[in-house]
Amino acid sequence: MSEDFGMRVSVLASSSSGNATYIETPRHKVLVDAGLSGKKLRELMASIGRDLKDVDSLFITHEHTDHCRGVGVLARRYPNLTVYANAGTFAALPAGLGKLPEDQLKLMAPDTTLSLDDLDVESFAVSHDAAEPQFYQFQHDGKRFAILTDTGYVSDRIEGTIRDADAYVMECNHDLEMLRMGPYPWALKQRILSDVGHLSNTDGADAIMDVLGLHTKRVYLGHLSPHNNVKALAHLTVANILKEEGLGVGHDFEIYDTDPAIADPLFTVGA
Repeated sequence: MSEDFGMRVSVLASSSSGNATYIETPRHKVLVDAGLSGKKLRELMASIGRDLKDVDSLFITHEHTDHCRGVGVLARRYPNLTVYANAGTFAALPAGLGKLPEDQLKLMAPDTTLSLDDLDVESFAVSHDAAEPQFYQFQHDGKRFAILTDTGYVSDRIEGTIRDADAYVMECNHDLEMLRMGPYPWALKQRILSDVGHLSNTDGADAIMDVLGLHTKRVYLGHLSPHNNVKALAHLTVANILKEEGLGVGHDFEIYDTDPAIADPLFTVGA
């Protein structure tokens, strides 16, 4: 019987150019999204002392390429990998991914819970301009880790699902002024700002305040736009808003940055 070291997580990459998160328990090794090339994913895994060949499950959030670019390569290269997504996402995956081995694909509908031995995975629908976008919350031994990016707003239902998790990845896609003054065409700016777009730094801070609880120890700021945001600005904006509300940034919980090309160190959820 393997020693229970808890649930460990590394945000391998997070930005509007590519996303992947690694989660492990004593019995499972899991990826959420594979929005980078197979080569880059192997490098990121190696940087935290892990190997892609040991991953048994891949959960896809939606069909945008910054979340699914490497899915086809991984599924064909690793026949023991099970790929989970809902029906809408599977149907909308880009043809450029190539043919996925059907015996490795498993449906997971929104707002359901899948039990994988020592890991419970809960899906929840979000508001984004994709076919059937959903994100995931993971639970092991009473500890919870939730990922929420790629949504135009955070509903009461989502807040209730992920409230008081031990750790979060929360979207802080853009700074409003940088987006408004930036190079994107107006139609794209409107899409990002819409209810099916992305959370701004301020939106992300508001969402964190709404779900933060006594168990929460870590908040990772994710899915930053390379054109409309910078790490220091996102971090400062979120930290200042939370501090103004009297929340214990740096005492009760910590805020961490993520990177599009450098994996965050593995951490134990709840520790």
